Amino acid sequence: MENDELKKLTKEDLLRFIDNLSRRWIAHDGLWFLAAEQKFDIETAMDLDREAWRKFTVIEARRIMDFLNMKPGGGIPALKKALKYRLYANLNIQSTVDVDNKSFIFRMNRCRVQAARKRKNLPDFPCKSIGIVEYSNFASTIDPRFETECVCCPPDEHPDEYDCAWKFTLKD
Repeated sequence: MENDELKKLTKEDLLRFIDNLSRRWIAHDGLWFLAAEQKFDIETAMDLDREAWRKFTVIEARRIMDFLNMKPGGGIPALKKALKYRLYANLNIQSTVDVDNKSFIFRMNRCRVQAARKRKNLPDFPCKSIGIVEYSNFASTIDPRFETECVCCPPDEHPDEYDCAWKFTLKD
């Protein structure tokens, strides 16, 4: 690390910095999407976003694995742990529910993007097609044996307790 200023930060300040970085990243992601939508249309912006996520989610998973000294093929424990280190994990409220010894459900109990839309009285952002690419590629990078299934994600109806849910199943 070359930034000597970061080395001087306390643990509390580093945690605040992580939160600040995450907020900056998610703001950039949203602004990028809005710019693409304004220049083109919602369908084109969604296509571009999906393609960006197709590549980014693999990079993010690999960098998380590198950070955690995690090898591919770690199964359910590895994926559960990696999900906690995603860029937006500290901004959203997430949970997991074990289904059996081969699968679990990941829930986004409070998505910052969807919460912002609710505050503005806007409908849910229809992110399902992007989420399928994002979560499938993230999980299969952690362990290629994972199969990802969307339980629900906007524009699907979903319970008030969560905005989206994804089932990850480890295949033999």
